[in-house]
Amino acid sequence: MTAPIVHLWRLLKWGRILARHGALRGIERDANTPTAVRRLARLARLGARVPKVPRYADAFQAIGPAAIKLGQTLATRADLIGEDAAHDLMRLQDALPPVGFDRIRATIEGSLGRPLDQVYREIEEVPIGAASIAQVHRAVTIDGRRVAVKVLRPGVDQDFARAIDTYEWAAAQLEALGGEAARLRPRLVIASFKRWTARELDLRREGASASELASAMEAEAGFHVPAIDWQRTSGKVLTLEWIDGIKLSNRAALVEAGYDLPALAQLLVRSFLRQAISEGFFHADMHQGNLFALPGAHGQARIAAIDFGIMGRIDRRARVWLAEILYGLITGDYRRVAEIHFEAGYVPPHHDVAEFATALRAVGEPMRGLPVKDMSVGAMLDGLFTITRDFDMQTQPHLLLLQKTMVVVEGVATRLDPDINMWETSGPFVREWIRTELGPEAWAADRIVADLKTFARLPELLRNIEARYPSPGGEPPPPPLREIEVVRVGGGWRYAAVAVLSAALSVAATVALIR
Repeated sequence: MTAPIVHLWRLLKWGRILARHGALRGIERDANTPTAVRRLARLARLGARVPKVPRYADAFQAIGPAAIKLGQTLATRADLIGEDAAHDLMRLQDALPPVGFDRIRATIEGSLGRPLDQVYREIEEVPIGAASIAQVHRAVTIDGRRVAVKVLRPGVDQDFARAIDTYEWAAAQLEALGGEAARLRPRLVIASFKRWTARELDLRREGASASELASAMEAEAGFHVPAIDWQRTSGKVLTLEWIDGIKLSNRAALVEAGYDLPALAQLLVRSFLRQAISEGFFHADMHQGNLFALPGAHGQARIAAIDFGIMGRIDRRARVWLAEILYGLITGDYRRVAEIHFEAGYVPPHHDVAEFATALRAVGEPMRGLPVKDMSVGAMLDGLFTITRDFDMQTQPHLLLLQKTMVVVEGVATRLDPDINMWETSGPFVREWIRTELGPEAWAADRIVADLKTFARLPELLRNIEARYPSPGGEPPPPPLREIEVVRVGGGWRYAAVAVLSAALSVAATVALIR
Protein backbone atom coordinates (compact mmCIF):
# COMPACT_ATOMS: atom_id res chain seq x y z
CA MET A 1 0.00 0.00 0.00
CA THR A 2 1.32 3.42 -1.00
CA ALA A 3 1.95 5.78 1.92
CA PRO A 4 -0.14 8.99 2.10
CA ILE A 5 3.04 11.08 1.97
CA VAL A 6 3.82 9.58 -1.48
CA HIS A 7 0.33 10.47 -2.70
CA LEU A 8 0.70 14.01 -1.37
CA TRP A 9 4.10 14.41 -3.05
CA ARG A 10 2.70 13.28 -6.39
CA LEU A 11 -0.30 15.58 -6.06
CA LEU A 12 1.93 18.53 -5.18
CA LYS A 13 4.20 17.81 -8.17
CA TRP A 14 1.22 17.59 -10.53
CA GLY A 15 -0.31 20.63 -8.89
CA ARG A 16 2.78 22.70 -9.70
CA ILE A 17 2.43 21.81 -13.38
CA LEU A 18 -1.28 22.65 -13.32
CA ALA A 19 -0.53 25.96 -11.59
CA ARG A 20 2.09 26.96 -14.18
CA HIS A 21 -0.60 26.54 -16.84
CA GLY A 22 -3.21 28.47 -14.84
CA ALA A 23 -5.34 25.34 -14.45
CA LEU A 24 -5.93 25.83 -10.70
CA ARG A 25 -7.47 29.28 -10.95
CA GLY A 26 -11.01 27.95 -11.35
CA ILE A 27 -10.66 25.67 -8.32
CA GLU A 28 -9.52 28.56 -6.14
CA ARG A 29 -12.36 30.84 -7.22
CA ASP A 30 -15.22 28.32 -7.11
CA ALA A 31 -17.36 28.85 -4.03
CA ASN A 32 -18.15 25.12 -3.92
CA THR A 33 -14.48 24.14 -3.58
CA PRO A 34 -13.75 22.75 -0.08
CA THR A 35 -11.46 24.97 1.99
CA ALA A 36 -8.77 22.28 2.29
CA VAL A 37 -8.62 21.84 -1.50
CA ARG A 38 -8.45 25.61 -2.02
CA ARG A 39 -5.49 25.81 0.37
CA LEU A 40 -3.65 23.04 -1.48
CA ALA A 41 -4.23 24.85 -4.79
CA ARG A 42 -2.77 28.06 -3.37
CA LEU A 43 0.22 26.15 -2.01
CA ALA A 44 0.85 24.53 -5.40
CA ARG A 45 0.99 27.87 -7.25
CA LEU A 46 3.36 29.63 -4.84
CA GLY A 47 6.11 31.26 -6.90
CA ALA A 48 4.61 30.12 -10.22
CA ARG A 49 3.99 32.51 -13.13
CA VAL A 50 0.30 31.98 -13.81
CA PRO A 51 -0.98 32.85 -17.33
CA LYS A 52 -4.12 34.94 -17.71
CA VAL A 53 -5.90 32.32 -19.83
CA PRO A 54 -5.77 28.79 -18.36
CA ARG A 55 -4.39 26.06 -20.63
CA TYR A 56 -5.93 22.95 -19.15
CA ALA A 57 -5.20 20.57 -22.01
CA ASP A 58 -1.55 21.66 -22.16
CA ALA A 59 -1.19 21.08 -18.42
CA PHE A 60 -2.49 17.49 -18.58
CA GLN A 61 -0.34 16.88 -21.64
CA ALA A 62 2.74 17.99 -19.69
CA ILE A 63 2.01 15.70 -16.72
CA GLY A 64 2.00 12.52 -18.80
CA PRO A 65 0.01 9.67 -20.37
CA ALA A 66 -2.22 8.84 -17.38
CA ALA A 67 -3.07 12.52 -16.90
CA ILE A 68 -4.00 12.82 -20.57
CA LYS A 69 -6.51 10.00 -20.19
CA LEU A 70 -7.79 11.48 -16.92
CA GLY A 71 -8.23 14.82 -18.69
CA GLN A 72 -10.32 13.13 -21.37
CA THR A 73 -12.47 11.65 -18.62
CA LEU A 74 -12.85 14.99 -16.86
CA ALA A 75 -13.94 16.56 -20.16
CA THR A 76 -17.26 14.79 -19.52
CA ARG A 77 -17.60 16.41 -16.09
CA ALA A 78 -18.27 20.09 -16.64
CA ASP A 79 -20.28 19.97 -13.41
CA LEU A 80 -17.12 18.96 -11.57
CA ILE A 81 -14.44 21.14 -13.19
CA GLY A 82 -16.41 23.92 -14.89
CA GLU A 83 -17.55 24.46 -18.46
CA ASP A 84 -14.40 26.31 -19.63
CA ALA A 85 -12.06 23.60 -18.37
CA ALA A 86 -14.21 20.80 -19.82
CA HIS A 87 -14.34 22.51 -23.21
CA ASP A 88 -10.57 23.01 -23.31
CA LEU A 89 -9.86 19.43 -22.24
CA MET A 90 -11.86 18.13 -25.18
CA ARG A 91 -8.99 19.12 -27.47
CA LEU A 92 -6.74 16.51 -25.87
CA GLN A 93 -5.69 14.19 -28.69
CA ASP A 94 -2.96 12.45 -26.61
CA ALA A 95 -0.23 12.68 -29.29
CA LEU A 96 3.19 11.85 -27.86
CA PRO A 97 6.69 11.18 -29.27
CA PRO A 98 6.91 7.58 -30.56
CA VAL A 99 8.78 4.74 -28.89
CA GLY A 100 11.84 3.36 -30.76
CA PHE A 101 11.03 0.48 -33.09
CA ASP A 102 13.48 -1.91 -31.39
CA ARG A 103 11.32 -1.82 -28.26
CA ILE A 104 8.16 -2.14 -30.34
CA ARG A 105 9.61 -5.20 -32.13
CA ALA A 106 10.43 -6.79 -28.76
CA THR A 107 6.88 -6.17 -27.54
CA ILE A 108 5.31 -7.72 -30.66
CA GLU A 109 7.55 -10.79 -30.65
CA GLY A 110 7.24 -11.32 -26.91
CA SER A 111 3.46 -10.91 -26.93
CA LEU A 112 2.71 -13.01 -30.03
CA GLY A 113 5.46 -15.57 -29.33
CA ARG A 114 6.82 -15.52 -32.89
CA PRO A 115 9.57 -13.69 -34.79
CA LEU A 116 8.32 -10.56 -36.52
CA ASP A 117 8.96 -11.88 -40.03
CA GLN A 118 6.66 -14.84 -39.32
CA VAL A 119 3.79 -12.50 -38.45
CA TYR A 120 4.07 -9.70 -41.01
CA ARG A 121 5.59 -9.67 -44.48
CA GLU A 122 6.53 -6.04 -43.89
CA ILE A 123 5.92 -3.40 -41.23
CA GLU A 124 6.75 0.31 -41.32
CA GLU A 125 9.12 1.26 -38.53
CA VAL A 126 7.87 4.87 -38.37
CA PRO A 127 4.42 4.88 -36.74
CA ILE A 128 1.48 6.64 -38.37
CA GLY A 129 0.30 7.72 -34.92
CA ALA A 130 1.64 7.69 -31.35
CA ALA A 131 -0.73 8.21 -28.43
CA SER A 132 -0.48 8.03 -24.65
CA ILE A 133 -1.13 4.30 -24.40
CA ALA A 134 -0.11 2.84 -27.77
CA GLN A 135 1.20 3.62 -31.21
CA VAL A 136 0.09 2.36 -34.63
CA HIS A 137 2.21 0.99 -37.50
CA ARG A 138 1.16 0.17 -41.04
CA ALA A 139 1.94 -3.43 -42.08
CA VAL A 140 1.24 -6.21 -44.58
CA THR A 141 0.46 -9.73 -43.37
CA ILE A 142 2.12 -12.89 -44.67
CA ASP A 143 -0.95 -13.53 -46.87
CA GLY A 144 -0.77 -10.01 -48.36
CA ARG A 145 -3.49 -8.11 -46.44
CA ARG A 146 -2.90 -4.46 -45.49
CA VAL A 147 -3.41 -3.98 -41.76
CA ALA A 148 -2.87 -1.53 -38.93
CA VAL A 149 -0.85 -2.80 -35.96
CA LYS A 150 -1.49 -1.15 -32.59
CA VAL A 151 1.18 -1.82 -29.94
CA LEU A 152 1.14 -0.83 -26.25
CA ARG A 153 3.93 1.46 -25.08
CA PRO A 154 6.40 -0.55 -22.97
CA GLY A 155 5.86 0.04 -19.23
CA VAL A 156 2.66 2.06 -19.69
CA ASP A 157 0.63 -0.31 -17.50
CA GLN A 158 2.92 0.29 -14.48
CA ASP A 159 2.76 4.07 -15.01
CA PHE A 160 -1.03 3.98 -15.05
CA ALA A 161 -1.21 1.74 -11.98
CA ARG A 162 0.82 4.24 -9.93
CA ALA A 163 -1.19 7.23 -11.12
CA ILE A 164 -4.59 5.59 -10.58
CA ASP A 165 -3.53 4.59 -7.07
CA THR A 166 -3.03 8.27 -6.23
CA TYR A 167 -6.19 9.36 -8.06
CA GLU A 168 -8.25 6.92 -5.96
CA TRP A 169 -6.68 8.13 -2.74
CA ALA A 170 -7.27 11.79 -3.62
CA ALA A 171 -10.88 11.13 -4.68
CA ALA A 172 -11.58 9.36 -1.37
CA GLN A 173 -10.17 12.29 0.62
CA LEU A 174 -12.22 14.75 -1.44
CA GLU A 175 -15.49 12.86 -1.10
CA ALA A 176 -14.97 12.52 2.66
CA LEU A 177 -15.22 16.31 2.92
CA GLY A 178 -18.96 16.00 2.19
CA GLY A 179 -21.24 18.67 0.73
CA GLU A 180 -20.89 19.45 -2.97
CA ALA A 181 -17.77 17.28 -3.22
CA ALA A 182 -19.73 14.22 -2.07
CA ARG A 183 -22.66 14.94 -4.41
CA LEU A 184 -20.36 15.02 -7.43
CA ARG A 185 -19.04 11.54 -6.49
CA PRO A 186 -15.36 11.88 -7.47
CA ARG A 187 -14.65 8.28 -6.45
CA LEU A 188 -17.13 7.14 -9.06
CA VAL A 189 -15.38 9.30 -11.67
CA ILE A 190 -12.06 7.61 -10.93
CA ALA A 191 -13.72 4.18 -10.87
CA SER A 192 -15.08 4.84 -14.38
CA PHE A 193 -11.67 6.07 -15.48
CA LYS A 194 -10.07 2.91 -14.09
CA ARG A 195 -12.49 0.72 -16.04
CA TRP A 196 -11.81 2.63 -19.27
CA THR A 197 -8.05 2.34 -18.92
CA ALA A 198 -8.30 -1.36 -18.02
CA ARG A 199 -10.01 -1.88 -21.37
CA GLU A 200 -7.47 0.23 -23.23
CA LEU A 201 -4.50 -1.49 -21.59
CA ASP A 202 -5.72 -4.90 -22.81
CA LEU A 203 -5.92 -4.71 -26.59
CA ARG A 204 -7.88 -7.97 -26.75
CA ARG A 205 -10.75 -6.18 -25.04
CA GLU A 206 -10.53 -3.34 -27.54
CA GLY A 207 -10.69 -5.91 -30.33
CA ALA A 208 -13.71 -7.53 -28.68
CA SER A 209 -15.42 -4.13 -28.43
CA ALA A 210 -14.86 -3.51 -32.14
CA SER A 211 -16.21 -6.95 -33.00
CA GLU A 212 -19.31 -6.42 -30.83
CA LEU A 213 -19.96 -3.00 -32.35
CA ALA A 214 -19.64 -4.42 -35.87
CA SER A 215 -22.29 -7.03 -35.07
CA ALA A 216 -24.58 -4.44 -33.51
CA MET A 217 -24.30 -2.08 -36.49
CA GLU A 218 -25.06 -4.59 -39.25
CA ALA A 219 -28.41 -2.83 -39.78
CA GLU A 220 -26.60 0.46 -40.54
CA ALA A 221 -24.94 -0.28 -43.89
CA GLY A 222 -23.27 3.13 -44.00
CA PHE A 223 -21.24 2.59 -40.80
CA HIS A 224 -18.14 0.41 -41.11
CA VAL A 225 -16.04 -1.16 -38.33
CA PRO A 226 -12.65 -2.66 -39.35
CA ALA A 227 -12.31 -6.43 -39.01
CA ILE A 228 -10.02 -7.78 -36.28
CA ASP A 229 -7.20 -10.20 -37.15
CA TRP A 230 -7.43 -12.37 -34.04
CA GLN A 231 -4.46 -14.56 -35.05
CA ARG A 232 -2.21 -11.50 -34.77
CA THR A 233 -3.82 -9.99 -31.67
CA SER A 234 -2.86 -10.31 -27.99
CA GLY A 235 -3.05 -8.25 -24.82
CA LYS A 236 -0.33 -5.90 -26.10
CA VAL A 237 -0.80 -6.12 -29.89
CA LEU A 238 -3.95 -5.43 -31.92
CA THR A 239 -4.02 -6.13 -35.67
CA LEU A 240 -6.99 -4.90 -37.64
CA GLU A 241 -8.10 -4.10 -41.17
CA TRP A 242 -6.46 -1.06 -42.73
CA ILE A 243 -8.92 1.81 -43.36
CA ASP A 244 -8.10 3.71 -46.55
CA GLY A 245 -10.34 6.77 -46.38
CA ILE A 246 -10.39 10.52 -45.75
CA LYS A 247 -10.53 11.78 -42.18
CA LEU A 248 -13.66 13.78 -41.41
CA SER A 249 -11.32 16.43 -40.01
CA ASN A 250 -10.04 17.12 -43.57
CA ARG A 251 -13.03 19.04 -44.92
CA ALA A 252 -11.17 20.37 -47.97
CA ALA A 253 -10.19 16.85 -49.07
CA LEU A 254 -13.78 15.66 -48.60
CA VAL A 255 -15.08 18.46 -50.80
CA GLU A 256 -12.42 17.79 -53.43
CA ALA A 257 -13.32 14.08 -53.48
CA GLY A 258 -16.96 14.99 -54.12
CA TYR A 259 -18.50 13.77 -50.86
CA ASP A 260 -21.99 15.01 -49.91
CA LEU A 261 -21.11 16.64 -46.57
CA PRO A 262 -24.70 17.16 -45.30
CA ALA A 263 -25.39 13.47 -46.04
CA LEU A 264 -22.24 12.48 -44.14
CA ALA A 265 -23.33 14.62 -41.17
CA GLN A 266 -26.77 12.99 -41.06
CA LEU A 267 -25.24 9.51 -41.38
CA LEU A 268 -22.92 10.25 -38.46
CA VAL A 269 -25.77 11.43 -36.21
CA ARG A 270 -28.00 8.50 -37.20
CA SER A 271 -25.18 5.99 -36.61
CA PHE A 272 -24.51 7.38 -33.16
CA LEU A 273 -28.20 7.28 -32.23
CA ARG A 274 -28.48 3.68 -33.40
CA GLN A 275 -25.50 2.74 -31.22
CA ALA A 276 -26.63 4.62 -28.12
CA ILE A 277 -30.41 4.16 -28.21
CA SER A 278 -31.11 1.06 -30.29
CA GLU A 279 -28.13 -1.08 -29.28
CA GLY A 280 -27.07 0.41 -25.94
CA PHE A 281 -23.39 0.05 -26.88
CA PHE A 282 -21.63 3.04 -28.38
CA HIS A 283 -18.22 4.29 -29.48
CA ALA A 284 -17.44 6.92 -26.86
CA ASP A 285 -14.47 8.56 -28.60
CA MET A 286 -16.01 9.65 -31.90
CA HIS A 287 -13.88 12.72 -32.53
CA GLN A 288 -13.11 13.62 -36.14
CA GLY A 289 -9.62 12.07 -36.01
CA ASN A 290 -11.20 8.64 -35.41
CA LEU A 291 -13.73 8.88 -38.26
CA PHE A 292 -13.14 8.37 -41.99
CA ALA A 293 -15.26 8.82 -45.11
CA LEU A 294 -15.27 5.83 -47.45
CA PRO A 295 -16.79 5.45 -50.92
CA GLY A 296 -19.90 3.25 -50.99
CA ALA A 297 -22.16 1.51 -53.46
CA HIS A 298 -24.36 3.60 -55.77
CA GLY A 299 -22.54 6.77 -54.76
CA GLN A 300 -23.63 6.50 -51.11
CA ALA A 301 -20.79 7.42 -48.76
CA ARG A 302 -19.89 5.37 -45.70
CA ILE A 303 -18.25 6.29 -42.40
CA ALA A 304 -15.60 4.10 -40.78
CA ALA A 305 -14.56 4.37 -37.14
CA ILE A 306 -11.32 3.36 -35.44
CA ASP A 307 -9.96 3.31 -31.85
CA PHE A 308 -12.40 1.34 -29.72
CA GLY A 309 -10.64 1.78 -26.38
CA ILE A 310 -13.46 3.83 -24.81
CA MET A 311 -16.95 2.36 -25.21
CA GLY A 312 -20.19 3.18 -23.44
CA ARG A 313 -22.98 0.80 -22.44
CA ILE A 314 -26.57 1.58 -21.41
CA ASP A 315 -29.16 -0.98 -20.34
CA ARG A 316 -32.60 -1.12 -21.96
CA ARG A 317 -34.45 0.60 -19.14
CA ALA A 318 -32.05 3.57 -19.18
CA ARG A 319 -32.30 3.72 -22.99
CA VAL A 320 -36.08 3.94 -22.81
CA TRP A 321 -35.76 6.80 -20.32
CA LEU A 322 -33.13 8.46 -22.49
CA ALA A 323 -35.26 8.19 -25.64
CA GLU A 324 -38.28 9.63 -23.85
CA ILE A 325 -36.15 12.48 -22.48
CA LEU A 326 -34.81 13.30 -25.96
CA TYR A 327 -38.26 13.09 -27.49
CA GLY A 328 -39.72 15.24 -24.74
CA LEU A 329 -37.08 17.91 -25.34
CA ILE A 330 -37.67 17.71 -29.11
CA THR A 331 -41.45 18.12 -28.73
CA GLY A 332 -41.30 20.47 -25.75
CA ASP A 333 -43.04 18.04 -23.36
CA TYR A 334 -41.04 19.16 -20.34
CA ARG A 335 -43.56 17.73 -17.87
CA ARG A 336 -42.95 14.21 -19.20
CA VAL A 337 -39.17 14.76 -19.17
CA ALA A 338 -39.39 15.80 -15.53
CA GLU A 339 -41.54 12.76 -14.64
CA ILE A 340 -38.98 10.44 -16.23
CA HIS A 341 -36.21 11.93 -14.09
CA PHE A 342 -38.27 11.16 -10.98
CA GLU A 343 -39.24 7.66 -12.20
CA ALA A 344 -35.59 6.86 -12.92
CA GLY A 345 -34.55 8.07 -9.48
CA TYR A 346 -32.26 10.75 -10.93
CA VAL A 347 -34.03 13.43 -8.84
CA PRO A 348 -34.79 12.76 -5.14
CA PRO A 349 -38.56 12.37 -4.49
CA HIS A 350 -38.78 15.27 -2.02
CA HIS A 351 -38.52 17.74 -4.94
CA ASP A 352 -41.53 18.97 -6.92
CA VAL A 353 -42.08 17.58 -10.44
CA ALA A 354 -43.70 20.79 -11.71
CA GLU A 355 -40.78 22.91 -10.49
CA PHE A 356 -38.31 20.61 -12.20
CA ALA A 357 -40.33 20.77 -15.44
CA THR A 358 -40.19 24.57 -15.33
CA ALA A 359 -36.44 24.49 -14.81
CA LEU A 360 -36.07 22.17 -17.82
CA ARG A 361 -38.21 24.49 -19.94
CA ALA A 362 -35.92 27.40 -19.13
CA VAL A 363 -32.97 25.43 -20.53
CA GLY A 364 -34.60 23.63 -23.47
CA GLU A 365 -37.01 26.16 -24.92
CA PRO A 366 -34.39 28.65 -26.19
CA MET A 367 -32.68 25.82 -28.10
CA ARG A 368 -35.64 24.32 -29.95
CA GLY A 369 -35.86 24.96 -33.67
CA LEU A 370 -32.46 26.60 -33.98
CA PRO A 371 -29.74 25.32 -36.33
CA VAL A 372 -26.65 24.02 -34.55
CA LYS A 373 -24.60 27.02 -35.66
CA ASP A 374 -26.93 29.29 -33.65
CA MET A 375 -27.00 27.06 -30.55
CA SER A 376 -24.80 27.56 -27.52
CA VAL A 377 -24.15 24.01 -26.37
CA GLY A 378 -21.99 25.34 -23.56
CA ALA A 379 -24.80 27.54 -22.27
CA MET A 380 -27.25 24.63 -22.44
CA LEU A 381 -24.92 22.29 -20.54
CA ASP A 382 -24.18 24.98 -17.98
CA GLY A 383 -27.92 25.38 -17.45
CA LEU A 384 -28.41 21.64 -17.05
CA PHE A 385 -25.59 21.39 -14.52
CA THR A 386 -27.12 24.26 -12.56
CA ILE A 387 -30.35 22.26 -12.43
CA THR A 388 -28.52 19.20 -11.12
CA ARG A 389 -27.21 21.26 -8.21
CA ASP A 390 -30.55 22.88 -7.45
CA PHE A 391 -32.37 19.52 -7.43
CA ASP A 392 -29.70 17.39 -5.68
CA MET A 393 -29.18 15.09 -8.68
CA GLN A 394 -26.35 12.62 -8.22
CA THR A 395 -23.93 11.88 -11.03
CA GLN A 396 -24.94 9.23 -13.57
CA PRO A 397 -21.63 8.14 -15.19
CA HIS A 398 -23.18 6.37 -18.20
CA LEU A 399 -25.26 9.44 -19.04
CA LEU A 400 -22.26 11.75 -18.64
CA LEU A 401 -20.21 9.63 -21.05
CA LEU A 402 -23.11 9.63 -23.48
CA GLN A 403 -23.54 13.37 -23.12
CA LYS A 404 -19.84 13.99 -23.80
CA THR A 405 -19.96 11.79 -26.89
CA MET A 406 -23.11 13.52 -28.10
CA VAL A 407 -21.37 16.90 -27.85
CA VAL A 408 -18.38 15.56 -29.81
CA VAL A 409 -20.61 14.03 -32.51
CA GLU A 410 -22.55 17.27 -32.73
CA GLY A 411 -19.30 19.18 -33.19
CA VAL A 412 -18.12 16.89 -36.01
CA ALA A 413 -21.53 17.05 -37.72
CA THR A 414 -21.53 20.84 -37.48
CA ARG A 415 -18.15 21.11 -39.19
CA LEU A 416 -19.46 18.95 -42.02
CA ASP A 417 -22.78 20.81 -42.30
CA PRO A 418 -23.06 24.08 -40.34
CA ASP A 419 -26.83 24.19 -40.99
CA ILE A 420 -27.68 20.75 -39.62
CA ASN A 421 -30.46 20.76 -37.02
CA MET A 422 -29.76 18.08 -34.44
CA TRP A 423 -33.35 18.02 -33.20
CA GLU A 424 -34.82 17.52 -36.67
CA THR A 425 -32.19 14.90 -37.55
CA SER A 426 -32.71 13.01 -34.29
CA GLY A 427 -36.49 13.30 -34.11
CA PRO A 428 -37.61 10.66 -36.66
CA PHE A 429 -35.15 8.07 -35.36
CA VAL A 430 -36.08 8.61 -31.71
CA ARG A 431 -39.80 8.68 -32.52
CA GLU A 432 -39.60 5.36 -34.42
CA TRP A 433 -37.57 3.70 -31.68
CA ILE A 434 -40.04 4.78 -29.01
CA ARG A 435 -42.93 3.43 -31.11
CA THR A 436 -41.08 0.13 -31.56
CA GLU A 437 -40.01 -0.23 -27.92
CA LEU A 438 -43.01 1.29 -26.11
CA GLY A 439 -45.85 0.67 -28.58
CA PRO A 440 -48.58 -2.03 -28.16
CA GLU A 441 -46.58 -4.61 -30.14
CA ALA A 442 -43.57 -4.16 -27.86
CA TRP A 443 -45.80 -4.36 -24.77
CA ALA A 444 -47.40 -7.60 -26.00
CA ALA A 445 -44.00 -9.12 -26.85
CA ASP A 446 -42.56 -8.24 -23.43
CA ARG A 447 -45.64 -9.67 -21.71
CA ILE A 448 -45.41 -12.95 -23.65
CA VAL A 449 -41.71 -13.33 -22.83
CA ALA A 450 -42.32 -12.61 -19.14
CA ASP A 451 -45.24 -15.11 -18.98
CA LEU A 452 -43.25 -17.84 -20.74
CA LYS A 453 -40.40 -17.38 -18.27
CA THR A 454 -42.90 -17.67 -15.40
CA PHE A 455 -44.40 -20.87 -16.84
CA ALA A 456 -40.91 -22.32 -17.30
CA ARG A 457 -40.27 -21.83 -13.57
CA LEU A 458 -43.51 -23.54 -12.44
CA PRO A 459 -42.17 -27.15 -12.24
CA GLU A 460 -39.24 -26.07 -10.08
CA LEU A 461 -41.57 -23.98 -7.92
CA LEU A 462 -43.91 -26.97 -7.37
CA ARG A 463 -40.99 -29.22 -6.44
CA ASN A 464 -39.79 -26.66 -3.90
CA ILE A 465 -43.29 -26.42 -2.36
CA GLU A 466 -43.56 -30.23 -2.22
CA ALA A 467 -40.18 -30.52 -0.52
CA ARG A 468 -41.11 -27.87 2.02
CA TYR A 469 -44.67 -29.13 2.67
CA PRO A 470 -44.87 -32.91 1.93
CA SER A 471 -48.39 -34.34 1.42
CA PRO A 472 -49.82 -36.43 4.39
CA GLY A 473 -50.44 -39.51 2.20
CA GLY A 474 -47.07 -39.46 0.54
CA GLU A 475 -44.07 -41.66 1.14
CA PRO A 476 -42.83 -41.77 4.74
CA PRO A 477 -39.74 -39.72 5.49
CA PRO A 478 -36.45 -41.63 5.33
CA PRO A 479 -35.11 -43.02 8.65
CA PRO A 480 -32.46 -40.97 10.42
CA LEU A 481 -28.88 -41.73 9.55
CA ARG A 482 -27.06 -44.14 11.81
CA GLU A 483 -24.26 -42.77 13.93
CA ILE A 484 -21.54 -44.31 11.79
CA GLU A 485 -23.00 -42.67 8.66
CA VAL A 486 -23.22 -39.31 10.38
CA VAL A 487 -19.54 -39.55 11.21
CA ARG A 488 -18.80 -40.44 7.61
CA VAL A 489 -20.57 -37.36 6.33
CA GLY A 490 -18.48 -35.23 8.66
CA GLY A 491 -15.19 -36.38 7.16
CA GLY A 492 -13.62 -39.46 5.64
CA TRP A 493 -10.75 -39.77 8.07
CA ARG A 494 -13.09 -39.81 11.08
CA TYR A 495 -15.20 -42.54 9.49
CA ALA A 496 -12.08 -44.64 8.93
CA ALA A 497 -10.96 -44.19 12.53
CA VAL A 498 -14.34 -45.22 13.96
CA ALA A 499 -14.55 -48.18 11.56
CA VAL A 500 -11.10 -49.44 12.60
CA LEU A 501 -11.93 -48.97 16.29
CA SER A 502 -15.25 -50.82 15.93
CA ALA A 503 -13.61 -53.68 14.06
CA ALA A 504 -10.93 -53.96 16.76
CA LEU A 505 -13.56 -54.05 19.54
CA SER A 506 -15.54 -56.70 17.67
CA VAL A 507 -12.50 -58.92 17.22
CA ALA A 508 -11.57 -58.52 20.89
CA ALA A 509 -15.11 -59.45 21.99
CA THR A 510 -15.15 -62.49 19.73
CA VAL A 511 -11.80 -63.72 21.09
CA ALA A 512 -13.01 -63.25 24.68
CA LEU A 513 -16.16 -65.25 24.02
CA ILE A 514 -14.21 -68.09 22.40
CA ARG A 515 -11.96 -68.32 25.42
